[in-house]
Amino acid sequence: MPEAPLTLPVLIRTIRSARTQAEERELVQRESAKIRGAFRGDEPDTRASNLAKLLYIHILGYPAHFGQMESLKLMASHRYHEKRIGYLGAALLLDEKQDTHLLLTNSIKNDLLHPTAWVQGLALSTLGSLGSVAMFRDLAGEVEQLARVGQPSVRRKAVVCAVHVVRKVPDLIDVFTPLGEQLLTEQNTGILHGAVMLISEMCERSPQALDRFCKFVPQLVGLLRNLVVAGYTPEHSISGISNPFLQVQILRLLRILGKDNEDASDAMNDSLAQVATNTETTRNVGNAILYETVLTIMGVRSTSGLRVLAINILGRFLLNKDRNIRYVALTSLQKLLQEENSAVQRHRSTVLECLADPDPTVKRRALQLSLALVSGSNVRTTTKELLVFLDTCAPELKSDCASGIFLAAEKFAPSKRWHIDTILQVLTMAGSYVRDDAVPNLIHLIGGAKELHGYAVQQLYKALTQDISQQPLVQVATWCIGEYGNLLLDGSCEEVEPTQVDPEEMVSILERVLQSHISLPGTRAYALTALMKLGTRLQGSDIKSRIRSLVSIYCSCHDVELQQRAVEYNALFRKYDHLRASVLEKMPLVDKTGYTEEGSEKDQNGREGAAAPRILEVAPAPSNVQQQDSGQVSDLLDLLGGPADPPPAQPSPVAPAVESFLDFLGDLKAPASAIARMVAYEQDGLLVEFSMDRPALEPTLLLITATVSNRTPDDVAGFCLQVAVPKSFQVELLAPSGSTVPGQGSTPITQLIRVLNPKKLPLRMRLRLAYTLPSGALVQQIKEINSFPEAAWK
Repeated sequence: MPEAPLTLPVLIRTIRSARTQAEERELVQRESAKIRGAFRGDEPDTRASNLAKLLYIHILGYPAHFGQMESLKLMASHRYHEKRIGYLGAALLLDEKQDTHLLLTNSIKNDLLHPTAWVQGLALSTLGSLGSVAMFRDLAGEVEQLARVGQPSVRRKAVVCAVHVVRKVPDLIDVFTPLGEQLLTEQNTGILHGAVMLISEMCERSPQALDRFCKFVPQLVGLLRNLVVAGYTPEHSISGISNPFLQVQILRLLRILGKDNEDASDAMNDSLAQVATNTETTRNVGNAILYETVLTIMGVRSTSGLRVLAINILGRFLLNKDRNIRYVALTSLQKLLQEENSAVQRHRSTVLECLADPDPTVKRRALQLSLALVSGSNVRTTTKELLVFLDTCAPELKSDCASGIFLAAEKFAPSKRWHIDTILQVLTMAGSYVRDDAVPNLIHLIGGAKELHGYAVQQLYKALTQDISQQPLVQVATWCIGEYGNLLLDGSCEEVEPTQVDPEEMVSILERVLQSHISLPGTRAYALTALMKLGTRLQGSDIKSRIRSLVSIYCSCHDVELQQRAVEYNALFRKYDHLRASVLEKMPLVDKTGYTEEGSEKDQNGREGAAAPRILEVAPAPSNVQQQDSGQVSDLLDLLGGPADPPPAQPSPVAPAVESFLDFLGDLKAPASAIARMVAYEQDGLLVEFSMDRPALEPTLLLITATVSNRTPDDVAGFCLQVAVPKSFQVELLAPSGSTVPGQGSTPITQLIRVLNPKKLPLRMRLRLAYTLPSGALVQQIKEINSFPEAAWK
């Protein structure tokens, strides 16, 4: 005897009592098979109950697609309870992507014309949630008619359905515009709420509708004023506030109508002030209305006093116990900071107090706003609070906080000493979380403050003796000790009480940095160079021998960079000891544009050129260079003719500070001979000029410095230069000083090209240039140069 089908309550109890997922899956599969069989047998009496069970199975996440056609059959039924299950099934099982969805139109249209309000409500609800563009175009007239006349419940649903129609098919706005005007005089609160939503949607999507409804601002203002002063109504009041949902919708509509409209804004100013001052804030409902009021005040052309009132409301939100309200207030204040900076600044102390909030999201938002509030007048007090926060905040916030303090100190520092002290505190507290450019920026800052060299090296040496775990701090400290270690020996410092340091202690702390397992290769490179520089500043053969032995240890280091430095430094001790003092002189001050104090432009290797080739960079900096695909490389070579043996020169991933230390010594002996400049490329406001030099000791080598300048006011981004020469030449293209060519009047970018011409043949060169114009257009140009002067190759 076949097992009787389960009723819906029994099915729910059975599935919920299943002990394992496998048991539940077996029950669902068995019941689904019975339902599928009943559908095939076309049993109209059990169709509704079977579909109801199938919908429950669908909610649990199991397949139920075979019930789609049964939903359509039940929608066409004359029985209300079956029609209701059919519409529910259609809402759950159908969507616009399925062909079955197209069969809904006739059933919904028939039910929209049904005399029963309940059936009309089912059709309107389903149409609003499932309607496609074609369905809305076919049924827009029926929806508009139901929204005008009929029972209030049906009219309310029809208005909400009209909102969905306007969202999906903006072309039908003209159909519903007269309806919106009529419904503004409606006394039914539900219908009026839907009408305000409908008008908002139409005004957002149609400028014509926006102009048409601007004349209804006084009427909307009157509605809002009546709601604010209205007494308690049990059916619409929440927490003592009359119809807060309608108030919010009206405020949103006023914000749309008053944007960039002076007359509309003037008409609503008094009512906005009334809402802002009379709304109760003890409950969350009142806070929601006040927040919407603030958005409306700041979104229209309101008076300055009203805008200050809105900022003060957000300031009161910061004192609320609800973390969500505090978060909303912080987010809103940050958006309004540019427009109303002075008003927001009044709440700076309250914002800083939010840094102690236990909620991490509130704390992060308070940090962002606190950093944005830093200005020249409050940089000292605000930075002090931020440093306290940096010392105790979670690791995930240290990076943002440290970067923000760096930027604020660089922009608003009242003095160089305060700037140095602030950066040192950040490096001490969160050195592992700072940006990559923190070390070179601080080195540049200290180098430019000659009067603070003694103070800086004293403070850094003291910090280095206490902790060597913060690598950026250690790198700056070792650099300063190498440059200004003699000031530690003299004990000359007017800023603080001077401390005289023993030379042996100075070498010992650098040796400790070199041997520490936590020191990065870059840190060891700084320490190794600092030792070499101290060797020229400290007196005594014992110190010199100790430094030399420490350097020689790293001649067999696994790190290639350290090994190369040690080998070159060791060669300096053995072969060029008479040049050691001049090579390891103090670094001259170099500004961020790439020019020394004397004004001579540096080449890509960090040297000043032939006039003063004595600069040796402490550590090379990697630069990311855009790589071109192999097809472009082949095309570039083919343009020069002949077999494409050598690839075109591309910028090296890492450009060393000097090509080789021994090459550097060679440059000291014989200066290069200069050749006249030539224009290589001039188009789109970009000018590429070649200045050429031939070292006297290497007559087959040509050094070309490409200078790229911009004659337009806008920056040109993504600049990339490639070079190809015939196979009888060898070419090397070093990394450029940047990939963005700044606008007119700014420092151009430079790039060094090394061309080796062993046969001294006439030089031919093919250039490929790629860059992005300010308009966003990508430009790729290829140019051949055959006009090199004879002095460049003969």
